[in-house]
Amino acid sequence: MNAAAAAPAPVALTSRAEELTLEQLNVVIHTRYPAVSIESFELLDSRQYGEQMVSTSGRAILKLHFAAGAPQDLPDRVVCKLALGADSVMAAFYENEVQVYTRLRPDLLIEAPRSLGALYDAQSGQFVLMLEDLGQRGARFPNVTQDVALSAIETLVDTVATLHASHWESPRFSGDLSWLQSHVQGRVSHLMNELAPPLIQHEIDTQVFKREMVQRLRTTGPELLAGVRCLQRHQSRLPQTLLHGDAHLGNTYLLPQGSAGLLDWQLSVRGYCMHDVSYLLVTSLPIALRREHERSLLDRYRERLLALGVKNAPTAEHLWDEYRRAVVWGVYVGWLTTPVVNYGWEINVVNHLRLTTAYEDLDTARLVREVMT
Repeated sequence: MNAAAAAPAPVALTSRAEELTLEQLNVVIHTRYPAVSIESFELLDSRQYGEQMVSTSGRAILKLHFAAGAPQDLPDRVVCKLALGADSVMAAFYENEVQVYTRLRPDLLIEAPRSLGALYDAQSGQFVLMLEDLGQRGARFPNVTQDVALSAIETLVDTVATLHASHWESPRFSGDLSWLQSHVQGRVSHLMNELAPPLIQHEIDTQVFKREMVQRLRTTGPELLAGVRCLQRHQSRLPQTLLHGDAHLGNTYLLPQGSAGLLDWQLSVRGYCMHDVSYLLVTSLPIALRREHERSLLDRYRERLLALGVKNAPTAEHLWDEYRRAVVWGVYVGWLTTPVVNYGWEINVVNHLRLTTAYEDLDTARLVREVMT
């Protein structure tokens, strides 16, 4: 991260929706629209940890009233993402997402929420990320308990391919995008690989269904962690691109006209493409449909890369092996780390079922052992 990212915010930030002030909101919006002023606002709703699928950050839904001269297309109903509390362990995620929306989102050629401004305070670990309320565009937010058309998953595959193709082995990673973290370097990696494992083991030890699923895979928390670390070192030696980083079905949205977008960019890093694709397909498709369509969807992804100018796209067989190997991250980091309160019992269990079944179906354990060092 650069020096600006580590600087204190020019105004004290809050993690409580009811404590948001006009001064705070104007400082945030000025990071993106310096000439726009908010005259007043209304707090329409707020959601804290454990409420309506709030996981790593809170939400405040606001109605904004702009001063004269604001752009006509500027959304006046917004969702502000807030820290879960003071001195949050999630601060690395907050800083990263502010960086992504501030420095990357304006140039992305895919469907993703529009940002009106973002601010991170390095001293307190607080942040405010002001995003358009996608509900105003009729967005639908799918999850694993709902039927999702195969055509929608195909559109999501196209979205991810477009994201990856736009930064495939980009020389910018050693230039203006050198601030981007990876799965083996940076604060996000440290949080996921060093700080999170004790929390994951606590979930395994205290949640009977998680413990039984791990035992059914004939493995343990420490063995899965070792596999994830080896996987990520292996992936770091493969062609690098820009990843969403957390592309499970619950971090996607579908629009009425047929397009599909990606939400929640807190884990975005540079890395290997199958990290995103594997997690997306395994969580998005019911087990039977995943078994039936995963190869054709991987072919679709590869064909899209080629159509978008990635001349050195991996072979179909290479993608198939790496797709299967990447499932270990989804099992260990993706959902063993997630308390039931975050998304509710059914969503949590179904994600585990899809991921652990894929782990067995796809011979993930053997493929991970091949890259263990």
